[in-house]
Amino acid sequence: MFAALGHESRVAIIRLLLAAHPTGLVVGELHDELGIPASTLSHHLDALRQEGLVEQEREGRFLRYRAGTAQLQVLLNFLYAECCTRQPAVNISVPAKA
Repeated sequence: MFAALGHESRVAIIRLLLAAHPTGLVVGELHDELGIPASTLSHHLDALRQEGLVEQEREGRFLRYRAGTAQLQVLLNFLYAECCTRQPAVNISVPAKA
């Protein structure tokens, strides 16, 4: 998920979709707001969709995208556990030096 959010355009997409929650936006609306070429926008949306950070629904000829709130909640819970509770969500052991 972090890799999918590692591009400023993808973060911008998520921000727009969260602002449009729960109805979401169709691709043309995202394109108009961001000014990203259609093929690049499609690539970014696919990367976010594969991680569950956006959800896609076909409406006739249009594709509507919504923020993947369930997966975003998983990400926020992870960040909260790691940063705020002092209870590591991931155990990372550092090998001892010889």
